[in-house]
Amino acid sequence: MSDEQQVFSSDDVRQHVRMLEALLFAAEEPLDEVTLSARLPDGVDIIALLEALQNAYQSRGVNLVCVAGKWMFRTAEDLSFLMQEERVEEKRLSRAALETLAIIAYHQPVTRAEIEEIRGVSISKGTLDILLDAEWVRMRGRRKSPGRPVTYGSTEEFMRHFGLEALTDLPGVDELKAAGLLSNRVPANFAVPIPNASEELESDEDPLESEGDFFEEPLNDGDEQVQETKHVS
Repeated sequence: MSDEQQVFSSDDVRQHVRMLEALLFAAEEPLDEVTLSARLPDGVDIIALLEALQNAYQSRGVNLVCVAGKWMFRTAEDLSFLMQEERVEEKRLSRAALETLAIIAYHQPVTRAEIEEIRGVSISKGTLDILLDAEWVRMRGRRKSPGRPVTYGSTEEFMRHFGLEALTDLPGVDELKAAGLLSNRVPANFAVPIPNASEELESDEDPLESEGDFFEEPLNDGDEQVQETKHVS
């Protein structure tokens, strides 16, 4: 009797299914039928064994599936939610973004040109976008000056994130020094501006009247470049 004509008992078949199950569980990658047949006794009907094993796992937490001609165990589709995990990805703000945020919080309403004047450097592309996406900064209006630049201010989300009841709770000079955020060698007449907590537009601001008003001239590309003029007070 040839191998192809060999007849196996029911106990043999059950043992072959167990062997097939062990091979698939232990495999690091999906296995094709040729590879599986080579590990099993000669003359087994690999297709029948795979179908039997597939049926046995049909209602289980893992199913036997064939993908691209190879077989593997995979989590049942209706239980895929168990494998999902939501994580809060924390992103550290760059120094440029932190400085820009501080200037907006203390000097609002303030334009991009005014931010650059205070910092003494040009804002690189994307710095304001990051703060806008975080919803810590908002566009307030447009300055009544040539070019009608957009004015920026802080948001309620900014206050919630930093635990501020009001903008006037932002730290002053002494608190900034105590936190190590301000050098002890600053000039004696140095003062931190009192933040403008009003939501109303200033007399030199126009409202953002249309969707097109939410777009400003392109930000500078590349790295920040030091400007010749620096803010003194």
